[in-house]
Amino acid sequence: MIIITGTAIVAGIIGALIGLGGGIIITPFLVIAFGIDIRYAMGAALTSVIATSSGAAAAYVRDGISNLKIGMFLSIATTLGAVFGAFLALHTNVNILSITFGIALLITAALSLMKKSQVKAGKPSSTLATKLQLPSTYPDPDEHRNISYPVFGVTSGFLVMYVAGILSGLLGIGSGAFKVLGMDQIMKIPFKVTTATSNFMIGVTAAASIGIYLKQGYIDPVLVAPVALGVLCGAFIGARIMPYVPIKILKIIFLIAIVVIGIQMILRGFQIAA
Repeated sequence: MIIITGTAIVAGIIGALIGLGGGIIITPFLVIAFGIDIRYAMGAALTSVIATSSGAAAAYVRDGISNLKIGMFLSIATTLGAVFGAFLALHTNVNILSITFGIALLITAALSLMKKSQVKAGKPSSTLATKLQLPSTYPDPDEHRNISYPVFGVTSGFLVMYVAGILSGLLGIGSGAFKVLGMDQIMKIPFKVTTATSNFMIGVTAAASIGIYLKQGYIDPVLVAPVALGVLCGAFIGARIMPYVPIKILKIIFLIAIVVIGIQMILRGFQIAA
């Protein structure tokens, strides 16, 4: 229990800093290290995702970094996808889930390496984004002022969020990488706003699907308690230290870890000794 709690704290810190959610670490850890059934691991991970969102999102909203309008709008897509994904998870073979999870981790690593194309300064937001009043500002502590930013690719970003929701419900993760892809790469939102808004959204997405896991008996309180508490503590820590942590170095360490874990999950799904 101590090891699980400690790992959950680390997962919460990383999830809060990068906006990927703690579930992407918790699920493979429980499956590989403890041999826990992947559906119980995903149930615990979903609670950790909600804890990450609760811990970090509150701080980001308070600091004015999260864009609540974008978060609520895109959560429509992720919620619909999450419910569909949770139903799929209940009728999918455990080995297939493990392989799918591993592939999702490798895709996450690839997406995280993508560089956002630069938007020309002063370029106006798309017509749909303007109508929905999605453009906003975020505080810059270095320049001591609020910086405004435009928003683009609303429709494409919405579709990516639906896929992110399916993966969240299917695999018990926050699918933060796909949320970051939608907002950072497609909608051209600043990375800090993307991370903060992603942390807000992953909790809404997880909450949409966790009821299905609960109804089927895949939420084990003995497992959920240390995971949720650990991730919640880690999320608060991550939100507080975010301004002082070199995100690039953290990303490199995180990417190496998820690539290794992803390969192990795929090998486990094919029942090959890793």
